[in-house]
Amino acid sequence: MRDTRGTRLVLGVLLATALVLITVDHRGGAKSPLEFLHGIGVTLFTGAERVGTNLVRPVREFATTLAEAPSARQRIRALEEENGRLRAELTARTLDRERSEQLRRMLGLAGLGGYRIVTGQVIARRGVPGLEEAAQIDVGTADGVRRNMTVLNAQGLVGRVVRASEHSATVALLTDPATAAGARLEGGNEIGVVKGLGHGMGDTLVRFRLFDSTVSVTPGQRIVSFGSHNGAPYVAGVPIGVIERVEPTPGELTKVALARPYVDFSALDVVGVVVQGPRRDPRDALLPPAPGRTPDRAAADDRRGRVGVAGTGRRRAADGGA
Repeated sequence: MRDTRGTRLVLGVLLATALVLITVDHRGGAKSPLEFLHGIGVTLFTGAERVGTNLVRPVREFATTLAEAPSARQRIRALEEENGRLRAELTARTLDRERSEQLRRMLGLAGLGGYRIVTGQVIARRGVPGLEEAAQIDVGTADGVRRNMTVLNAQGLVGRVVRASEHSATVALLTDPATAAGARLEGGNEIGVVKGLGHGMGDTLVRFRLFDSTVSVTPGQRIVSFGSHNGAPYVAGVPIGVIERVEPTPGELTKVALARPYVDFSALDVVGVVVQGPRRDPRDALLPPAPGRTPDRAAADDRRGRVGVAGTGRRRAADGGA
């Protein structure tokens, strides 16, 4: 705009008008005739301010986020580390509780069977020369462990010690193909041999070969260790497993069945080495109660079985051992 006389005149009129309006508004106070203009102005400027704030807020928050990003990353890392530590502590406590429960149950089984045991823990699973299925445990000769001692856990028979050093020992597991243990059917004197099948079956089963092919064997029957001479390498009465199926053996002098061990060989942890066997064969006392069979009924059946065995022995003695 050019600086002319007319322009100066208009500017002067506008200034004079503004001064008059300011004076009138000031003197009128709350009853000023220009009060309605105040409301319009407030409404217009409030709306404009709100729109401006909404437009500026995302930009301001983004700038704040960028400024705080390094500290946020540090907090995230600290929280992740804390979560990892808490998870590790929870896992350790869970394992400790599980091991304590396994130990409690194993000591109960050993006490019931009359075995004196040395407790240990599996520290490695690996094959050794001549064995496919073996485990290393953290007790040895310094703890009284010797070769050809029975190894068990809270569920049943694990295997036997085949090698012992001062502070560790090697255990041949029951599932190893080179392992053979005398076994007996529950509730009688029908005996046979249990042998491991290794990994070839794709499942953890053992083969039970019954010496008398005329004896009836059915799925669901249970087997326990028969025991070796002087309890080495196997003591008597340790639960072994449950018969799952019987294999056809026409024309053979023995009968063969496949049994599932009580022991979970994929999760071996707490074990016990039997350093002294029982004075008396516990027979079937250590077997878990069968489905539909209470512990009291199982104990009564076991007592009847023992009486029957004793009676048979007396009759044979009376008949001259025939």
